[in-house]
Amino acid sequence: MASLPFLSQISHSLSFPRHGHCFHRHFPTALAASYQSGPSSGNSWRVDIADSKTQVSRVPVLTSSEAYERLKSFREKIKGKQQFLAMYSSIFDGITTDPAAMVIPMDDHMVHRGHGVFDTAAIMNGYLYELDQHLDRFLGSASLSKIDPPFDRGSIRRILIETVSASKCRKGSLRYWLSAGPGDFQLSPSNCHQSSLYAIVIQDLSSSPNFRGVKVVTSSVPIKHPKFAITKSVNYLPNVLSKVEAEEAGAFVGIWLDDEGFVAEGPNMNVAFVTKEKELIMPHFDKILSGCTAKRVLTLAEDLLREGKLKGIRVKNVTVEEGKKAEEMMLLGSGILVCPVVQWDEHVIGDGKEGPVTQALFNLIVDDMKSGPSSVRIPVPY
Repeated sequence: MASLPFLSQISHSLSFPRHGHCFHRHFPTALAASYQSGPSSGNSWRVDIADSKTQVSRVPVLTSSEAYERLKSFREKIKGKQQFLAMYSSIFDGITTDPAAMVIPMDDHMVHRGHGVFDTAAIMNGYLYELDQHLDRFLGSASLSKIDPPFDRGSIRRILIETVSASKCRKGSLRYWLSAGPGDFQLSPSNCHQSSLYAIVIQDLSSSPNFRGVKVVTSSVPIKHPKFAITKSVNYLPNVLSKVEAEEAGAFVGIWLDDEGFVAEGPNMNVAFVTKEKELIMPHFDKILSGCTAKRVLTLAEDLLREGKLKGIRVKNVTVEEGKKAEEMMLLGSGILVCPVVQWDEHVIGDGKEGPVTQALFNLIVDDMKSGPSSVRIPVPY
């Protein structure tokens, strides 16, 4: 084995047990080292530890009031595009409108094991859009994740509506989570005291979804196994890495392909196409998340069918070749509604402009959010 000359730079000690999984180490403030075993093995190992941006000389022990004041100061310094107006937590069984108090326990299994599910409903003009549809999926994801909710469906629904009411928000979003709950830091949730419900109302200060074409790329990040893809859990690392990869390539998002090479979905949205024959096609939901917005678009698209703007609507396996040859391509999701895609990798979609069917579907979903039937719009009693 080749020698590791960089070890001489370590200031104190490195002791490895003969068996087990932990080691004790002390590194100097800055260390940049690398090990490469040589071309014969093809293996390499690199360690980079950069200087910390903030030097900490002493860690204070705080009282609860001092910790709260620091949380409050931290929140006040953040100038993000989102404001958090209200949060419900079953841990304290109530609603707070203080962002500094919008916290969850570190021993919650959703935090340290990713054992939790979530969903989101839009708030438009004082109405919750597709709350029941999202709630059905939410509880389905909880069942698949073996999380028994702390309340029945009716109680959860009422809590969510009351949280929006307390926020006074009339345009934004409501995001909510079910977790295996706090208890310990073990892998099994068997010692969790009870599952937890959290909900937060978010007001986004950035511009609303607009109709502007974007570029997408084929994602090289492995897609989730169908068992996990159909569950809306908090395990979003593949989704995050796919999004980051796309942004680094100058694109909006990455497009996943399934294990058979068919078009699957984006990191947090569905995909649809309009063929040259004016047929709206969308991938099956058996291996991907069943998008509430996507399913609503399929229903609203029937108006375009009656008007002759579409000649067919189908859910089917879509090949990459079909997708890239399509007249129009779009992304569908609660955060973006209906977003036109004008380029996929190096291939221009259609004429490279936002398509008329995509535009029509965008208008239909916006109108539905503002004046749709009671089956998709729940009034909030402020």
